[in-house]
Amino acid sequence: MAESAHKSPDHPTETPDVSHVRNVDVTHEHSDVNVRAILTFVAVLTVMTLVVCFGLYFLFWYYNAQIEAGQPKPGPMAMTREERYPPEPRLQNAPGFGLQLENGEWINLEHREPAAQYEELRKQWEQTLREGLKDQSGRAVGRSIDDAMKAIVNEKLVPTRSRAGADKLDDYGINLPTDASSGRATEKLR
Repeated sequence: MAESAHKSPDHPTETPDVSHVRNVDVTHEHSDVNVRAILTFVAVLTVMTLVVCFGLYFLFWYYNAQIEAGQPKPGPMAMTREERYPPEPRLQNAPGFGLQLENGEWINLEHREPAAQYEELRKQWEQTLREGLKDQSGRAVGRSIDDAMKAIVNEKLVPTRSRAGADKLDDYGINLPTDASSGRATEKLR
């Protein structure tokens, strides 16, 4: 019986339409959340965090500068970093490990993978093959492989035999000692 008291006679299960009701005096409670105060707090907190970070950065910079200024300068007999390295050859991945190319360029390979030395040499060799061998002044003293092959074919730098003369020549067999003669006699292998 209690259920029938809440139902309206027209539509027993629907909520009545109250969209036409307007109350101008009621909006929202200003005392619940002060949005302006929260946004102001977040802005002030962000600015203060940045000020503290920059302050600490400059403070540490100042302290490091004081420490460096207070360090005594090395004496005239002190060894430089390069002089403290062990003598050549050095282990790969060790301080001072590197490669001096044929053109005098130094490549530092201290903290690189073990195959880095081979890769750098391979680059230099491939460049020499493409461009030809050059001396210290940069003048070409050799040819690239492609140019040399073209010159051999085009300029006939290597003598060739005619096919007709090949019948007159001996065959090119190899004389090897025989097992039966204990190496004293040879036989020709083809």
